Amino acid sequence: MSFTEFNFNSQITAGIRACGYTSPTPIQQQAIPQILEGQDLMGLAQTGTGKTAAFVLPILQRLMKGPRRTIRALIVAPTRELAEQIHENIFNLGKKTGLRSVAVYGGVSKFGQIKKIRSGVEIVVACPGRLLDHLDDGAINLAKVEMLVLDESDIMFDMGFMPAIRRILKRLPQQRQTLLFSATMPGAIRQLAHEVLKNPATVQIGHSKPVATVSHVLYSVERQHKTALLKSIINQKNMETTLVFTRTKHGARNLAHHLQKAGYRATSLQGNLSQQKRRQALDGFKQGKFKILVATDIAARGIDVSGISHVVNYDMPNTADAYTHRIGRTGRASCTGEACTFAGREDRRMVKIIERSLGSKIKWQSATIVKGQVPVDDTMVAAPRRHDRVRKNNDTGNCRPQKQRNQQDQTTSGKVRRRRRVFPFGFPMECEMPQIPQRRKRPQANNR
Repeated sequence: MSFTEFNFNSQITAGIRACGYTSPTPIQQQAIPQILEGQDLMGLAQTGTGKTAAFVLPILQRLMKGPRRTIRALIVAPTRELAEQIHENIFNLGKKTGLRSVAVYGGVSKFGQIKKIRSGVEIVVACPGRLLDHLDDGAINLAKVEMLVLDESDIMFDMGFMPAIRRILKRLPQQRQTLLFSATMPGAIRQLAHEVLKNPATVQIGHSKPVATVSHVLYSVERQHKTALLKSIINQKNMETTLVFTRTKHGARNLAHHLQKAGYRATSLQGNLSQQKRRQALDGFKQGKFKILVATDIAARGIDVSGISHVVNYDMPNTADAYTHRIGRTGRASCTGEACTFAGREDRRMVKIIERSLGSKIKWQSATIVKGQVPVDDTMVAAPRRHDRVRKNNDTGNCRPQKQRNQQDQTTSGKVRRRRRVFPFGFPMECEMPQIPQRRKRPQANNR
């Protein structure tokens, strides 16, 4: 099957050829005809299967007829990166159509977005929070929206966006076409679909499992050896483009800095960065300036980088769905990829859950073969043990382990003990302090 069978406008067909698309993916084959007929749709497919083009192409086809310079389509996405990705796809596919879109998200100035909206756009791609800000300010009018797309709905639920989504729905016309896309379908999203979709068609493409083009391997490793293991497998496997996932923003920043000091072309993508730095990191990774991108789960959705050869779960994901989204960054568009997961003894239970989701056992590989090859330097990741922590002496500015201070402050023999004294000029010295004898109690006077 080819895209010519959908009878798209010639200007849209030119954009499809310019993007190098030849044949539609399964989700596109089943979803596009339903959307072109004007039917509401609930699309379920694992990440990396072409869901974005499945709704962008029908939107462009519908908007070719009708008024211009007014907002007729709204696409809601959970993250800035995903909103920017969709905006870029609309631009590339609709370059010949004259249709315009704007990406609306936080972290940047409102005024540039307002200027683009007032200049006249037909499509708005927005994150819920910033979209509500513009609605409250009166900068956006959604009264003429004909098509609504809720992309990655499960992530919006996990991020707590459902109250914001319901507020946005109240600002939209009742007569509209609504499309809901997701990689997974928890109960809350099914309830939302029941509320907002009218007699929807359902397209489901193996949404419960990661794509079959990805191979999986587990490394048994404790936390203090993870960084050494990562550097070792990067050298052994000759990884060209690697995406590394950590659990925390602090961990992503520190791990990327550590890899940079070790000579690797690495950068980080996490929520504490400004939007400009996040875009620089992502663009540098796409263009090949950086070979390693260390990121939190914000990169599990919305980055479409061709040729990611390996995904490394430096920290175990919290759920099997999170594993599915992370792994979906590789093996995209029928290419092959490898997923490496670091697991300690505390991660065994989550490994079993992931294996049940995959429907098969994951191959274990021991990490002992790399311990002698790369020096272990994980002080930035492993927290100091309790008895090794250093506390600061506020009087002298000196730092000593707690155990050493206790030994020096212990009472010596008899009535003499050692104390650390600080004189007015700031010179500490050890001195012997005689123990002050206790006063004898006076006999009580006889008041009789």
